[in-house]
Amino acid sequence: MGEPIRKAIDKEEIDKKLKRIQVEIKRLNNIYSNIESRHKKLIEGLIQRAAYMRITLDIYEIDLDEFGYVELFSQSQNTEPYDRERPVARLYNAMNKNYQSIIKQLTDLLPKEPPKQEGDGFNDFVSSRED
Repeated sequence: MGEPIRKAIDKEEIDKKLKRIQVEIKRLNNIYSNIESRHKKLIEGLIQRAAYMRITLDIYEIDLDEFGYVELFSQSQNTEPYDRERPVARLYNAMNKNYQSIIKQLTDLLPKEPPKQEGDGFNDFVSSRED
């Protein structure tokens, strides 16, 4: 019953996670490279947190796919087990919400592009009639 007993994460797994986080930091820095220079220091921490969260969320997703979102749980041997949300599911949901919030903050700092000026279709209509 309950979640399987886990061993401590070994150094190799930690190193792999750190490398994935660095790749994600580079990806996010590229996406958000157009943010005004006055905001660069502000976004540095946001990008680092977002990268960590995204990689951790990926790991949680693998766990949830393998073990599910609920588990049988019992307070004692004398009580009937019942389904309950696994702690990793709660962690995943909370972290995903925070990740989405950080990404929104970063995206809101991007320079606003003027809306594309599209005509009313008249010129396209005239051009098609000239053929």
